[in-house]
Amino acid sequence: MVDVSQHTLVPEHTVLDEETVEDVLAEYDVERTDLPKITRRDPALPDGAEVGDVVKIVRDSRTTDRAIVYRLVVE
Repeated sequence: MVDVSQHTLVPEHTVLDEETVEDVLAEYDVERTDLPKITRRDPALPDGAEVGDVVKIVRDSRTTDRAIVYRLVVE
């Protein structure tokens, strides 16, 4: 079986620890539920990602070199 998360076109996904999540939420002045969602069954998620976790996704960008987005894992 192919591990989709290791494909070269899939951006880096990292589950954030709770302290980092609080810092991100404070920086953007949002609540956890305001974040865009990603389903727990998404094959790009790292192993161990659970509902309620916040995932940092780092994508290549033509305009800013790197684009960082955050997603809330939902069922």
